[in-house]
Amino acid sequence: MNRAKDIEKLKTDSFDILVIGGGATGTGAALDAVSRGLKTALVERFDYASGTSSRSTKLLHGGVRYLEQAVKKRDAGQYKLVRDALHERSTLLKLAPHLARPLALVTPLYRRLDTPYYLAGLKLYDWLAGRQGLKKSHYVSAAQALAKFPMLKKEGLKGGVVYYDGQFDDARMNVSLALTASEQGATLANYVEVIQLLKKDGKLVGALVQDKETGDSFPIKAKVIINACGPFCDFVRKLDDPNASPMLTASSGIHIVLDRKFSPPDTGLLIPKTEDNRVLFLLPWQGHTLVGTTDNPAEIEPDPQVQVSDVDYILRQLKHYFAIKVTEKDILSRWSGLRPLVSQVKAHDTARLSRDHLVNVSASGLVTITGGKWTTYRKMALDGVSQAIRVGELKPLRPSLTEKIPLAGGENFKTSISSELQRKFKLDPDVCQHLMESYGSRAFEVAKLSEKYPVRLSKSHPYIEAEVIYAVRVEGARKVEDVLGRRTRLSFLDAEASRKATARVNELMKQELAL
Repeated sequence: MNRAKDIEKLKTDSFDILVIGGGATGTGAALDAVSRGLKTALVERFDYASGTSSRSTKLLHGGVRYLEQAVKKRDAGQYKLVRDALHERSTLLKLAPHLARPLALVTPLYRRLDTPYYLAGLKLYDWLAGRQGLKKSHYVSAAQALAKFPMLKKEGLKGGVVYYDGQFDDARMNVSLALTASEQGATLANYVEVIQLLKKDGKLVGALVQDKETGDSFPIKAKVIINACGPFCDFVRKLDDPNASPMLTASSGIHIVLDRKFSPPDTGLLIPKTEDNRVLFLLPWQGHTLVGTTDNPAEIEPDPQVQVSDVDYILRQLKHYFAIKVTEKDILSRWSGLRPLVSQVKAHDTARLSRDHLVNVSASGLVTITGGKWTTYRKMALDGVSQAIRVGELKPLRPSLTEKIPLAGGENFKTSISSELQRKFKLDPDVCQHLMESYGSRAFEVAKLSEKYPVRLSKSHPYIEAEVIYAVRVEGARKVEDVLGRRTRLSFLDAEASRKATARVNELMKQELAL
């Protein structure tokens, strides 16, 4: 991605589609549109994945909780959501094999009467996935459950059910989507904010934007505008129509990160019922342990903060299931993200609101795509672009190809990349494994830069200085937080290590951006 060149294109070219929002759905829509041969632009007011799309539970899943609601309420909509998400899970595991992989999860059972309930539910989950399923769900004894997840509380454990879902690196996948869209011919720019929607005879013809780095404002001409701003979509809808009624309710989900000793490296834990009947996940992720999430009504704001009460809630749930003590001192990092929940009515129980997505078209032709979840971003994008084509009477050259286009690094991927890197570049094994899992087949490009920039950003983490250079040159990073939070994941894993690395990352970026 070359931001300077793309800014010039935004100023001078006319586009079929302008996408507002650089999260999963927005970058997915840009890739979908350009794959159909449409002239496509995208702007993001902050960085790619800077909001909700970098703050997920890191699971590619159909939604076990939504399946339970579908059965209990005979809700065809929730049933369809799970079925579609399981299809998308399979697709993403193929498109981004470096960023996504299957993960075993144990559901511990402390009452024998719960066994048939959970086993039947997870067998239904397998059945819905059909041929696209991963390994089959199965019952395990108490001893087997403890062997798989030794940190579980032994007292009263009757057994467990093991099932399988996908796990991924959300921010890296988002950046890869943006990079792939750029390579397919889309024009993208982060740190560009829409400040006004432009109309002619009551219909949208473009947007006035501001480059947040220079302060310059300029118009972008487009036949159709797609609003893919996640929890913030109502703000764009208000630019279009100040009287537009809100279509979203948001909930906040917080996560905490612990040391790797709190989970085995290849097995997660699904706590099926917390004190208020919600679901909690404990997962191995990036050599650490990720725990989340809460699900509380929330105000929509750019940087939602972690509440002490939410951290206390998570630690309290772990006490019921863990044999080892987890305290506030064990927390290495924490963050909060917003979930966009489609709702035309006020609701207090956000856990029961729909996660299905919605495509809305305003009188002026603004296409809003919102709701949904990470796993279904590709289908959301496809639906949003298809609607935009109808609204703008556009003439795509071909159908969407996003089910076939590998994400950047997924092409020619093979699991031997790590050993090849170690042999060719003499990097530490953990660094090579990390480069393979973050950059896939493009890890060699980063490793080549390591010949000049081999130093680690933190002694206890596998990130190296070469990644800072690559992030600026190739992946559109503009600020230190872009590198520490979304090109690498250091600030999400270890807040203290991230703070210590800030000065060096800043120095490297200043040198590189000056060039």
